[in-house]
Amino acid sequence: MIRRRMVVAFLAPAMALYLGFLVLPAIQAFYLSFYKTSGFGDHAVWVGFGNYAALWADSIFWRTLRNMALILFVGGAFTFGLAFVFTMLLNSGLWGKKLFRALIFMPNVIAVVAITTFWSFVFMPRYGLLTNLLKELGLPGLASIAWTAPENVFFSMMVGLVWISAGFFTILILAGADKVPADMYEAARLEGASTFQIFRLITLPMIWDVILITLVLWAIQAIKIVEFPYAFGGPNIDQHLYTPAIYLYIMGFGQREPVYALGYATAIGVVLFILTLATIAFLRLVLRRERVEF
Repeated sequence: MIRRRMVVAFLAPAMALYLGFLVLPAIQAFYLSFYKTSGFGDHAVWVGFGNYAALWADSIFWRTLRNMALILFVGGAFTFGLAFVFTMLLNSGLWGKKLFRALIFMPNVIAVVAITTFWSFVFMPRYGLLTNLLKELGLPGLASIAWTAPENVFFSMMVGLVWISAGFFTILILAGADKVPADMYEAARLEGASTFQIFRLITLPMIWDVILITLVLWAIQAIKIVEFPYAFGGPNIDQHLYTPAIYLYIMGFGQREPVYALGYATAIGVVLFILTLATIAFLRLVLRRERVEF
């Protein structure tokens, strides 16, 4: 009995903060999504599913969902492709393993604004690093492409996002791979298995639970991403860089007409919440495997 009271006493402050700053605001946001309101003291007007109907007809919102899907699937494919390649290289006894780990993780410890400033300089139309590199390689056609033009800026941003994310997820996957018994790798090498075969037949099945966790983390990040595209686009961010979370912020805090449409913004938040839950449930269902003991 005393032990139970101690557990409750220790959990109570954390639970109070969790309920007060997460659960209750989430419930209130769901409630506000059925109203037309700015959230700044005006009279809230009940519109029912009107905000959701407006979202369905909103071409900008559909563009944000398209961008989110591109980040989730295309960006995810490149991110995890690089993460798997890096894992194979680092598990194969690559010289300077610790240094390489530090280098690929380094973008994650640098401020997002600094990273986006660097990538903006890389893609600068006339004097950028990429433009000059392509000129030196004798590719003037590619060098003349306006990488930050509206039709290209989203994919330019994705390159930077993949560059940052690949190192982070490589470290997570390596943390799981490092727990695989070394004698299993040695036995495979003695049998003549290649680096790719070792990764596919030993490492990947043994760390499948880690892979699932990283995929869930990536899905959550892709659905709610704000800071990198927003910082990449700057104060006058182009609609080509909008994600649902950025659109939520812009609609809720008045950077575009209608000003301070908090009810509309919370409807976007509710849709994102449902998308996140559905994506996580789908990943866990499709990628569920029996745990491998070792």
